[in-house]
Amino acid sequence: MNQNQDRYRNIHKELIEKCRKRDQTAQFELYKLYYKSMYNASLRIVQNPSEAEDIMQEAFLTAFSKIDTYKGEVSFGAWLKKIVINRSIDYSRSRKVRFEKLDEETEDVWHNDDEGDSEINVKLTSIRKAINMLSDGYRVVLSLYLIEGYDHDEIGQILNISSSGSRSQFTRAKQKLVELLKIKK
Repeated sequence: MNQNQDRYRNIHKELIEKCRKRDQTAQFELYKLYYKSMYNASLRIVQNPSEAEDIMQEAFLTAFSKIDTYKGEVSFGAWLKKIVINRSIDYSRSRKVRFEKLDEETEDVWHNDDEGDSEINVKLTSIRKAINMLSDGYRVVLSLYLIEGYDHDEIGQILNISSSGSRSQFTRAKQKLVELLKIKK
C-alpha cells in the first residue's frame, strides 16, 4: 500500500473500525463529521432541500451497511461523497432528467473555452441564482466539475456519458451561466 492510501485509510480509522462493528455512537460521530458537506453536495444536484436531506440520510444508511466494502484507497469522505452524488443523480434521473449526448464531431465546436469568456463582477448570490436557473443537465455537470472537483472522465462515468460529452455540457453550461450573469448585471 502506498503512503497516500495509508494516509486516507487512517484519517478516521478508529471510527470506521467501530462502524464496521455496527457501533451506533461511532456512526453518529462520522455522520456529524460529514453530514453538512454531503447535504450540500446533494442539494447542488437535486435543488430541493427536503429531497437532498432524504438522499443524504439514505446515503449514510447505505454507507454504514456497506462499510465493509470501504478499502481505504480514497478518503472516507470521498467514498461517501460518491455514494451521495450517485444517489442524487439517480434521483434526478428518476425525475426524467435528460443529459445531452454529443457525438465526437460536436466537441470541436464547443471545445475552446477561451472564446466569449469575460470577467464579470457579481455577487455570490447572483451566481447561485444563475446556477439554479440552468437546466438540470448543465447544473449537474457544472457542479460536479467546479464544486465537487471531478474531472470529465469521472463525470462521464457517473452520468453515463462520454468525457467529451461532459466537456461539451460544461462548456455550454459555462456559456449559459455567463449569459445569465450578464443579463442580471
